[in-house]
Amino acid sequence: MKKYQLGEFEEVVILTIAVLNNEAYSVAIKDEIESRMSRSVSMGALHTALKRMEEKGYLRSYAGEGTEERAGRPKRYFEITALGKRAAQYARDTREELWRAIPKSVWQVNLGG
Repeated sequence: MKKYQLGEFEEVVILTIAVLNNEAYSVAIKDEIESRMSRSVSMGALHTALKRMEEKGYLRSYAGEGTEERAGRPKRYFEITALGKRAAQYARDTREELWRAIPKSVWQVNLGG
């Protein structure tokens, strides 16, 4: 049984929101992921993930101030909830536990030919 449902892309998104802190809106999230991971992100996939994580209670969103450059429309900002922070920490702890469980011999390289 999974304690938290946080997929790989969702984990990347939630970590990126943490990096961006108070400036986490969809275009900034997309740009940050693409910049840091050299990975193309479609706005559709990002919006789907953001909506899904909001439904799970991992994120909450709020409207910022409308701007002239956006014809008065506000940006929608995202922040991580307490549940989202626990889910991210659980994902991190699980990964670290798996890394520690790998026998050192798995990573030894045989250069003998």
